[in-house]
Amino acid sequence: MAKLYLLLAAFFGGTGVVLGAFGAHGLRDKVAENLLEAYKTGVHYQMVHALALIAVAVLIHQIGAKTSLIVSGALFAIGILFFSGSLYGLTFGGPRILGPITPLGGTLLIGGWIALFIAALNYGK
Repeated sequence: MAKLYLLLAAFFGGTGVVLGAFGAHGLRDKVAENLLEAYKTGVHYQMVHALALIAVAVLIHQIGAKTSLIVSGALFAIGILFFSGSLYGLTFGGPRILGPITPLGGTLLIGGWIALFIAALNYGK
């Protein structure tokens, strides 16, 4: 699991840089300001949670594949796809159904942090 989460972190981190650069250079004056802000939020959350995935991968390598760590990494990865992905889709005129996907993704990201908190509580047991 550590390798999978590290691979996902590298993918999300790398694509986050590409998407951020595209947003800064390719979207300015092409989409409404509120959509550009939503896009930037998607990139920001993607990058932060790519780093969180690195932390989860390192922890799994160091202390083992505890259930809470596996759940945390999965929730971070799926949360990035739902939260950031829906914001990217909305920016490019995707269907309105993407709107309710964003808070679902945010809830998954929060769940990832809760699972990581549980892993910390159980650390050393």
